Formats: sequence, structure tokens, C-alpha cells
Amino acid sequence: MGSSTSKMATPPVCVAASAKHTATVIFLHGLGDTGHGWASAMAAIGSPHIKIVCPTAQVMPVTLNAGFKMPSWFDLKSLEVDGPEDADGIKRARDNIHQMIEEEVKLGIPHSRIMLGGFSQGGALALYSTFTQQKSMAGVVALSCWLPIRSEFPQSAIGNTGTPILQCHGDCDPIVPYKFGQITSQLIKKFAGNIEFKTFRGMMHSSCDEEMNDIKKFINQHLPAL
Repeated sequence: MGSSTSKMATPPVCVAASAKHTATVIFLHGLGDTGHGWASAMAAIGSPHIKIVCPTAQVMPVTLNAGFKMPSWFDLKSLEVDGPEDADGIKRARDNIHQMIEEEVKLGIPHSRIMLGGFSQGGALALYSTFTQQKSMAGVVALSCWLPIRSEFPQSAIGNTGTPILQCHGDCDPIVPYKFGQITSQLIKKFAGNIEFKTFRGMMHSSCDEEMNDIKKFINQHLPAL
């Protein structure tokens, strides 16, 4: 490959279904992480019929981190509630996620058996990608995150306004403030009512066993074995 800067990012980490593959969960990591970061946690709560795909974002300079390069789905300019956003980058990232969904569809998994999820920046992209997708998905798991380019909503929500959403946030999050999660939940409720917002007391910008158990229940409820 040499030093070619092709568009090929690192291949996603895939945890294959151990029984007949009838559903897929695509889970997106947070800033500076890789697909490996969440693959084992998601595999631990997986079911035999579900394939788990944990892609790794491309390495790029991130404004929020003084231009240092790290895996990032799009540039993060600020984590202020009304801070500037990389709208073009968010839409490019969304197109890549939609392409990943279509790759699963080509393997015979319908949209209604595919769930998106993510943590922090990955959760933000999962929410944005779901609402800007016309075909109905199985659900969304949005952890410690926000809805990007929220001024475009509800107009940009062209689909999935009835899709089940599990949104989780720690009330001691020092990175993506809990208030940001609350604002996001209140906004989404206005155009997509099937959302549950769960608060984890004392949790910072991370996950916990209780949250993982809730995610497992949510996945099993909306992607049951056929």
C-alpha cells in the first residue's frame, strides 16, 4: 500500500454471528478511539444471530484538540451547546454510514433488522445518520452524545421518526455535558416520540454495567431471533 492516502480507512472490526446471521448492529466509537474499543463490549452483550460491526473513523486533525490528528468521524470544533459545527464533514461521515448499511442489505439483512449505535461523537453520528435515512431501521443506541446540526431538525428528519431510540447519559459527564443530552432528548421528542432517555447517576464520560445491560435488553427487544 505504501504511503498512499486512499479513502480506504482501517477495515471495521466485525464480530460474526455464531448462528444464522439475521440482524446487524453497527456501533460507532468516540473521538480518538478505534473499532476495537467497543467491539468486545458489544460482543459481550450480543446474541448468536446478530453480527456486530465496529468501524474505525479516519485519522484527521481535530480542531477541539489543537489540530492533533486522531480517529474522528468529523472535525469537532467545540463542545459548546451552540458552538460551530463541521456540517460538511458530518454529512460526508453520514454518507459513509449509509453505505455500510447498504453493504449489510446486500448480504440479505433488511434495513428493519439493522440497528445503529454509538458513543459520544459516534452516537451523534448514529442519530444523524438514522434521521437522514429514509428506510426504517430497527433502532438507535445513543450514548453520552448529542444530535449534530440540530438547527436543521425536524426538517432534515426524512425517516425513522417512529424508530425506537435508547439515549443514555451520565449526570457527571465532564466532556459532553448532561445538559446537552437533555436538550437533545427534548428536541428529538418533538419529531420522533419513540425515545427513552436514561440517566446514570455518578457516571462520567464512559459506560457502566447497568447501561450495558439496558443496551442488551434494547437490542434483544428490537432485534429478536427470527
